[in-house]
Parts: sequence; structure tokens; C-alpha cells
Amino acid sequence: MYELIVFDWDGTLMDSEATIVRCLQMAARDLGVAEPAARRARDVIGLGLHEAVASLFPKADEIQVDALAQQYRKHFLSKDREPSPLFPGARELLQNLASRDYFLAVATGKSRRGLDMELAHTGLGELFHVTRCADEAFSKPHPQILLDVLDHLGMEKQQALVIGDTQYDMQMAANAGSDAIGVSFGVHTPERLREYGALTVVDDLQQVVHWLEEARPD
Repeated sequence: MYELIVFDWDGTLMDSEATIVRCLQMAARDLGVAEPAARRARDVIGLGLHEAVASLFPKADEIQVDALAQQYRKHFLSKDREPSPLFPGARELLQNLASRDYFLAVATGKSRRGLDMELAHTGLGELFHVTRCADEAFSKPHPQILLDVLDHLGMEKQQALVIGDTQYDMQMAANAGSDAIGVSFGVHTPERLREYGALTVVDDLQQVVHWLEEARPD
């Protein structure tokens, strides 16, 4: 039986895809680099920033990757940027799960500063028992972020369920030995999520509670 629900953030709880793509494109323009197409920029969402930039700009050397990442941070962390909204039902799902005594966690490709900013904006921080970010561990699909969460809470891999919108979330869970389910409204397609191990893919966050009740009736 699952006792811990581990959420990805961008594309799973928060509708931030357009903002991330725009910030990546602005970073490229700042440095006179060819602006990536939105489709390509979307595909790297979920990786840690350094890994995402290196994948998106394969001809960039280490110095250029660092410079692009710095420009991205400048735009994303700007006080002038309009905050991204939560997906419909995200807040209600978290409150519902908390009322059922699930442990809740975040395992994200965001930086600590970026996640803390979003937690403060949404007021959701108090619902999570632990959060881990890509600048505190190896990036997904490496399992370290998830393993750190498990270690912090003293839980075993089979007690955790990962919920995410990318193949990187599914791979992280599989690499750690945990189960995962996907959401259909994020970055990667339901077919891709299933290919990488999603037990199911939900179209609405409120379906998560129903799936938990049906999948683990014990």
C-alpha cells in the first residue's frame, strides 16, 4: 500500500510549460543563440536546468551552457514575471491526500530557489513533508532525488508512488524501484508515459484519489 505520494511540479501541479519555454527562448536571444522551437524546448522540461540547456543547445560548450542557464534564471526568477497557475484540482487533490494521512513530497527538476518561490506564491509548502530539487542531487532520470526523499522519511521504495508528466519522472521512479503514474495534460504524451512505465495516465488530477482507491483496495 502506498504511504507516500511524490509529485513532480512543472507540468504536473503547475501549468508552467509556456513560461519555461519562453524563458529558455529569451535566454537564447540574450546571448545571440538560435532560438529553439517551442516543441524542442518543451521536450526538455523536467530535466535539471543544466541538463536541459545542454540537451537543447548541443553545440554549446560548458561556458555557453552556464551562461544560458544564468540568463534563464534571470528571466524565470524575475519579480516582474507573472506567476504560473496551478492546474485545476491541484490544491484540492493535495488537501484531500493530506486529509487521508498520505505523506506528500515534491521531486522536481526546478532549482531550490525556483521551487521555494512557487511554494510561497501558492501557499502549498505546508502540505509537503519534504521537497527535493535538481540542484540538490543528480537530475532525473537518475533516482537520487527520489531516494533522498525516501531516506528522509525512512520509507521503502514500494511505499512510494510518483506522479509526473514526463518520461523522466517515470524513469526516475523505475530506477528507484517505485511505481509511477502519469498525467496527460503535461509535456509528454500518454503513450510516451506508458512506454516508460506509467501504470496509468490520468486526464484529471481528481482521478488520482479514485485510482488509489481502486488500485490498492487493501
